[in-house]
Amino acid sequence: MDRLAVNVRALREAKGWSQAELSERSKVPQSSIHYIEAGSRRPRIDTLQSLATALGVTVAELLDESDGHVA
Repeated sequence: MDRLAVNVRALREAKGWSQAELSERSKVPQSSIHYIEAGSRRPRIDTLQSLATALGVTVAELLDESDGHVA
């Protein structure tokens, strides 16, 4: 699974949020969050920014490829 998918899911779950909750807070459709977490869709930069803001991280942290956990 790609790092973005892992990071979005880990950050969302660390906050105890469902995909629906993240959707509401980020204004990103829940279906898009599902596809991002499944690794089957690469989001546009504005979508990344919305997710990052809602999750309280930077876009760089969402895309972090290091072995460290971002949450």
